[in-house]
Amino acid sequence: MATTRRHFLATAGAGMAAPLMAQSSGTKRGTNDQVHIALIGAGGQGMGDCAASQRVGGVKLVAVADVYQGRLERSRELWGKDVFISRDYREVLARPDVDAVIIGTPDHWHQRISIDAMKAGKDVYCEKPMVQRLEMGAAVIEAQKSTGRIFQVGSQRVSSIVYLKARELYRAGAIGELNMIEAWWDRNSAIGAWEYSIPPDATPENIDWDRFLGSAPKHEFDPVRLFRWRNYRDYGTGVAGDLFVHLFSGMHMITGALGPRRVYASGGLRFWKDGRDVPDVFYGLYDYEAREGSHPAFNLALRVNFVDGGDENSGFRFVGSEGILSVEDGLKLQKTPREREPGYTIDTFSEAVQREFLAGYREKYPKREPTLDSMRPAEAEAFQAPDGYDDHFHHHQNFIAAVRSRKPVVEDATFGFRAAGPALLSNVSYFERRICPWDPETMKA
Repeated sequence: MATTRRHFLATAGAGMAAPLMAQSSGTKRGTNDQVHIALIGAGGQGMGDCAASQRVGGVKLVAVADVYQGRLERSRELWGKDVFISRDYREVLARPDVDAVIIGTPDHWHQRISIDAMKAGKDVYCEKPMVQRLEMGAAVIEAQKSTGRIFQVGSQRVSSIVYLKARELYRAGAIGELNMIEAWWDRNSAIGAWEYSIPPDATPENIDWDRFLGSAPKHEFDPVRLFRWRNYRDYGTGVAGDLFVHLFSGMHMITGALGPRRVYASGGLRFWKDGRDVPDVFYGLYDYEAREGSHPAFNLALRVNFVDGGDENSGFRFVGSEGILSVEDGLKLQKTPREREPGYTIDTFSEAVQREFLAGYREKYPKREPTLDSMRPAEAEAFQAPDGYDDHFHHHQNFIAAVRSRKPVVEDATFGFRAAGPALLSNVSYFERRICPWDPETMKA
């Protein structure tokens, strides 16, 4: 499974939306039919998504929208002079030759462009988190239902064969009854902490600043806020929306959980004091209630640290009554058989009571001489994806297959918001310093 970090530099946007008249066919396609895609937000993540999508086969990029002229020019350098380019995403949605769009914009544009695209008859692959704010989620879900378009959120672990194997083991009872999950995503580099490069030609002439701002608060021209938008609450969702949402997505897929009932987050800005207004160390604690036929009640702990002193790493520990399932680049299942006898603590009893207790205890648990065979074995199984496996490609493969077949995707708007909701609520908890309730069925705080 590929776990290398793709640098998230996506930007895009438009001003007030105009009527979008172009419609694409919603009919079933053959497996060899070419799918025409457009990229809206041609930053690092958007371009990575676009490249992965075109590796699927039978996929052609026909249009790109971005607010920075340099990325439009780079798109033509990469994908051909015939690619249509525009600073206005509405011009892309108006094209009848566009079947599907990839949205790699800053978070504050996700809802608007997703809905506009579906209403224009386009299928949508939208980067995570699905929306920037909790109140935005229901409208995207409704748009997907009312338009019948294919909509997939870009959190690739739900397509990963590693996570699918973890789900298989979990549902087969490999760790017994789940009681706790720990997950983390740590980084220790400038780029990992969103200190992205600023191009020397980042000028008002080359950037449509008002279009980038969109519905965000007005601010004077500042290319740092554009190219490092994840650092600012006006445009991004901080650690929670960038990384917690990945952890929620993968964990929900494995366990079948819908979301927590209670959310509490803590952390702080400990190192990257560069003007950002979001923390670089973040913790979240979540209470999950039992769900019949899926999982027992359990507790979830999430952690992200941008100054951890080590290399980037991420993973899960699913802790159960019979073992631990660890999910990182691969899987490790550790099972320690239970003790042959419970043992005893009788030193504080009188000698007579101790003798009485031991007589009854040894009758129930006869003493055995230790042997090599009597040692408690620590059983462990390991699973690894094939060399070169890339869940990012697999996720786009699933999306394009759904565009052709019109069958449901693995991460639709409802699934996407059930992952984004508690992640965004973590920000509310952190900034408002309170414990937040969440209803995972209705997806409301």
